[in-house]
Amino acid sequence: MTAAPPDSLPLALTMGEPAGVGGDITLKAWAARREAALPPFVVLDDPARLAALAVSLGLAVPVQTVSSPQEGAALFVRALPVLPVALGNPVAAGRPDPANGAAVIASIDRAVALVQGGQAAAVVTNPIQKSSLYAAGFRHPGHTEYLAHLAGLTDEPIMMLAAADLRVVPVTIHVSVRDAVNQLTTEAIIHAGRVTAASLTRDFGIERPRLAVAGLNPHAGEGGAMGREEIDIIEPAIAVLRADGIDVSGPRPPDTMFHAAARRGYDAALCMYHDQALIPVKTVDFDGGVNITLGLPFVRTSPDHGTALDIAGTGKANATSLIAALKTADHMTRNRQRTSAS
Repeated sequence: MTAAPPDSLPLALTMGEPAGVGGDITLKAWAARREAALPPFVVLDDPARLAALAVSLGLAVPVQTVSSPQEGAALFVRALPVLPVALGNPVAAGRPDPANGAAVIASIDRAVALVQGGQAAAVVTNPIQKSSLYAAGFRHPGHTEYLAHLAGLTDEPIMMLAAADLRVVPVTIHVSVRDAVNQLTTEAIIHAGRVTAASLTRDFGIERPRLAVAGLNPHAGEGGAMGREEIDIIEPAIAVLRADGIDVSGPRPPDTMFHAAARRGYDAALCMYHDQALIPVKTVDFDGGVNITLGLPFVRTSPDHGTALDIAGTGKANATSLIAALKTADHMTRNRQRTSAS
């Protein structure tokens, strides 16, 4: 079967944790499709649960089962298209059930398969509840690592968070602060810098990306007085990246590199651990942040928030981050198409 032209392909949106806000924000995003100028997307979920959720939330969202992404793209202007994924048990909002873990994983697997098979343009993932998935046999730290596994990557995955005028990349991700310090290496920083620079060109259309590298210690170590990681680990990585021809600066004191004027001086910041990256991006744009996996053979984005079990099914969930994730996935896909065609 011949794949459809890339411009006609919808995005593949996963179920996420069914007891969380994924369904709520999916319905709200579709309802805002015109005013937000959203690209078409097809949801991999249980259509009956989404239809019932729409009624309970008072949202006039017609839900329709489809048999293919192409059918979903044609239907998108009139109804929310859903490729069915069977749940193990009925869903109770705010109460994750490990019996539904297989469906959550199957939704991710199928979304990736659709993109790899040329039937969908990109993967957009709703938030998962990792504790529930672990009980169902999930063995990966998070979405990012699992998608890298599905893509067959041997290198560590790279996570970017993007919001407003700030993009950040944590070099170490889902580990404790103690382990992050122990795991930080020159090689890991080099890998993150190379993948980030390449993605900024391929996926964001930035011809000559500028990277800013954060220090690990207060005042970027202050010449070794507050730690030698900058001297022994970070500066050698910066030297290699510069030798590659990448425009890179640092190590910068982390407390002075995220204000508005500083952000104008770079296109992405490499941060040394999870919260060093996520605190500024969530402060700059808490509702509109997007999680992006770099270095995959396909585009993947996600809302930059969790399952919000406490407000699931109440109508309080904000769809801004999912809307931003859908638009970012479309933007990145089109940039990849232009780059590959040039």
